[in-house]
Formats: sequence, structure tokens, C-alpha cells
Amino acid sequence: MNVSTEQLFTAARTQNGYLDRPLADDTLRQLYELVKWGPTAANSSPARLAFVRSAEAKATLLGCMNAGNVAKVQQAPVTVIVGMDLEFHHRLPQLFPHVDARAWFEGKPAVIESSALRNSSLQGGYLILAARALGLDCGPMSGFDAARVDAAFWAGTAVKTNFVCTLGHGDPAKVMPRLPRLAFEDACRLL
Repeated sequence: MNVSTEQLFTAARTQNGYLDRPLADDTLRQLYELVKWGPTAANSSPARLAFVRSAEAKATLLGCMNAGNVAKVQQAPVTVIVGMDLEFHHRLPQLFPHVDARAWFEGKPAVIESSALRNSSLQGGYLILAARALGLDCGPMSGFDAARVDAAFWAGTAVKTNFVCTLGHGDPAKVMPRLPRLAFEDACRLL
């Protein structure tokens, strides 16, 4: 795979609409096979991904979205719900076996939640880059009722929703003009 910085960053755009082209399940498996290699603290890998693609699941998710995001989710062939497993530390003996990392989190809900949010957000960023590397377009967003998404898609689990991201082949006619970004001097400090 030969991927350019333009494909990943400078030419890539947040999508607001999608072409009517389905995504194969194999593409979603390829996507995860890339995402899983991104680093997380203590290899904790707390992200859980729900790929919403059936008409029934999509209708459920649409009922959870803010009005401004409904059309994007409707048009996308897949919307992934990026969740964070608040029991991620139970898998640390498998994922980080050389030290008792589970003890770092056991009985510490605030530490668990902040680590799950931070590291599932990292994994969500890897998801976007991996999707772009595979030639897909993305539309990450908040703008949903998290409690409703949790009840509909993560009921009976320790997973909570972090954010959602549409996936597919973007419609060039629905891309907004490039918005400005902060200059180095506005966002960075050299210490």
C-alpha cells in the first residue's frame, strides 16, 4: 500500500454526503486489521467498533442523531460507532502480559474512564487514517444522543459511545470549502 500525506491529510476532507456505493464486509475487516496496530497506553485497546450498515440498524441510529447529522448518516453506506469499553482493563493480562497493568485500573472508575476516552479517541483517529489509506472517505461527528446510542447499540455491556463516523465514497458535490486551520504559532509552543 503506497499512501501519500495528501491522501491522509492535506487532500482528505470531512464528508457531508456519499455516493451510492456499498462497502463490503471484507473492507471493514481490512479497516480493523489496520486500526488494531495503532498504539494505545499499555496496549489497552479500549475502542469497540459497531459498523452500522443494515437498514434496521441505520434507522435506529438515525433516531439518535441530531437533525443536522441525519442526512449524512442516511447517505453513508456505513456509520461506525466508536465506543469505549470501560472494562478494557480486564483484557490487560492478555494485551500487556509482562506487568500487572490491570491493577493500575481496578477499583478506580475515574482513571478507567479517562484512559478509555483518551485511548479510544486515539483509535478513532487511527480509524479515520486507515479508512483514508484504503481509499474511503469519513465524516466524524458528535451531534447525537449518547444515552440513546448506548441503549440501542451497547446495552448489557460496559461500552459507552465516544463518537460516530460515517464511511464510504464521498460525494464531491457535498464537500464544503476548506476551512482555515490554526498556524503553528497559534497552536504550538517550543519550550
